[in-house]
Amino acid sequence: MTWVWHATCNSLGMTAASPPSFDVQKRYVRIVTEHVSGMVEFEFAVGEPGLFVEMVMPGPEFRQFCADQGVTPTRGALPEADAGSADHEWDWSLRTARERHFRDES
Repeated sequence: MTWVWHATCNSLGMTAASPPSFDVQKRYVRIVTEHVSGMVEFEFAVGEPGLFVEMVMPGPEFRQFCADQGVTPTRGALPEADAGSADHEWDWSLRTARERHFRDES
């Protein structure tokens, strides 16, 4: 693939890096909580485990969803990014925001 850069970028000496690989065939499911009501809270990602959507489904539908997506669920959250890093700004979920009510910056 040939990258076309804007003249300003070229004049500043910027060069194109190869785009990261993103395999949409890889699917990830991480169970967050299984409620006594039978509902399953989980995170679902395609291609990159750190870029996910938060979902809730009844147990039987969740198991069918996993079968349809061809994944084996895992448990536990992704490790937190180092405080002050660029990734730290994106290191939150609706679940953690709900539990904390606000982000603790201390």
